Amino acid sequence: MRDTAQTPAPSGSTAADLPSPPLFGTKSIAEVLTSSAAALGVPGFSNQLQLPASQRVCVVLADGLGRSLLKQKASHTPFLRSVMAAGQRNVPQWIDSAFPSTTAASLASLGTGLSAGQHGMVGYDVLDPAQDKVVNLLGNWDPQVDPAVWQPHATVFERVAAELDVVTVSLPQFGNSPMTQAALRGSRFVGGTSLHARTAAAAEAMSGGGRSLMYFYVNELDKAGHRYGCQSDRWEHQLEELDSTVKRLSATLPAGTTILLTGDHGMLDVPASQRIDYAADASLVAGVRHTAGEPRMVHLYLEPDATDVHRDSLIDAWRRRFGERIWAFTRDQAVAAGLFGDVLPGVAPRIGDIMIAARDTLALYDTRRARPASLEVVGQHGSLTRAEREVPLLCFPAAGRQGKRG
Repeated sequence: MRDTAQTPAPSGSTAADLPSPPLFGTKSIAEVLTSSAAALGVPGFSNQLQLPASQRVCVVLADGLGRSLLKQKASHTPFLRSVMAAGQRNVPQWIDSAFPSTTAASLASLGTGLSAGQHGMVGYDVLDPAQDKVVNLLGNWDPQVDPAVWQPHATVFERVAAELDVVTVSLPQFGNSPMTQAALRGSRFVGGTSLHARTAAAAEAMSGGGRSLMYFYVNELDKAGHRYGCQSDRWEHQLEELDSTVKRLSATLPAGTTILLTGDHGMLDVPASQRIDYAADASLVAGVRHTAGEPRMVHLYLEPDATDVHRDSLIDAWRRRFGERIWAFTRDQAVAAGLFGDVLPGVAPRIGDIMIAARDTLALYDTRRARPASLEVVGQHGSLTRAEREVPLLCFPAAGRQGKRG
C-alpha cells in the first residue's frame, strides 16, 4: 500500500523532497517522559504535551502500536475506544516516533528526551566507527560497546529519581539489558513474565502514597506483528490483550493516576515477494564497505576513498532499480531535513553515507549478513511512512478499584 501522503521523489532528490521530520521538542515520543516529569512537578522539565498535573503517572509503551493500526482495529479495543470517546482536552491524540521508526531509536528518545542525532541510537544496527564494525543496538550488543558510553546523556529517570519514586515494569530479561542501560537506566525495576503479572506488579509498586513515575512495557503486540503480520488474527488477539491490560491498570492503579498509552513505532505487512535481496544486484552495493539499519531503512557506508561522483551514481542506481518505491538520500540531506533532530559530531559517523527508506510494502535485505529467519518477518517498520512513524497518545485518569470505565 503506497503512502499517498507524500509526492514522488524526483531523481535529483534534495532534503526538501523528504517527508517532514519528527516533531522533536513539541509532539514526539521524546516529550512523553519529560512532560510526565513536568506534570509531576519536577523542576527543569517542560510540559510540551500539556499533560494534567498529577501525583502519579504510568506510561504504557506498547511496542509496535501505530496510530493507523489502532484506528483500523478499533472494534478490538472497547476500553480504549471509551477512553478516546471521553476526550483528553489539549493533550494530542498522536505523536511522532523517532527516526528511524524503530525500537532502539524511539525507546532511547523516550528515555532521554532527546532526538536520535543526540542520543546516538540511530538504528537497529549501525556502524561503530571506532571498530569499523556494524553493531546491534537492541538485543545483541557487541561486548566492546559500553551502553553508557555509546549513549552518555542522563536519562529522564536519572534526572527525576531524587524527586520521586521511579519504577520500570517489564519482562525480567530486560532488567539489566544493554538497551536498558543505554536508554532507560535509573529506575527501580520490577519484572513480570506475563501481562497479568506485570499489571499486578504495577499496582503493588504504585500502592504507596508518594509521587511516582512508572514505565510499563508491553512487547507482545510487536512480536505477533513481526511473526504473523499486523493484519493477522494473532496480532488482533494481542491488541485485545493490550486493551484488557490497560483496563486492568485503570482499575488497579490508585485512583487519579494519569495513564498514558503510546507506542514506539507503527507497522505494516510486507509480502514475501517484496522482501528483496539487494546484495544480489552488484550495482546497488558497488563501493559499499558496510550495510546496516533494517529492511525498511537501510544504511549504506561507503569506502573511505569514495568520491561524490561515486555516491551520486550509487543513489542513481538505487533509483533506477526501485523508482518511487524508495526515498534515497545522503547523510547530509537527512541532517538538513532534520530527520535525526540536531546531530552531534560524534553521532554523525554512525549514520550511513547513503540511506534507503521504503515508501511502500517493500523490505530490503543484504543476505550476505542477514539471518535467514529475518526474511520470514511479516510485519515491518523503520521508514518514514505515516503508518510507521505516527503513534497514539491516549491520556486518562485511572479509575481505581472504586470506579468503573469501559
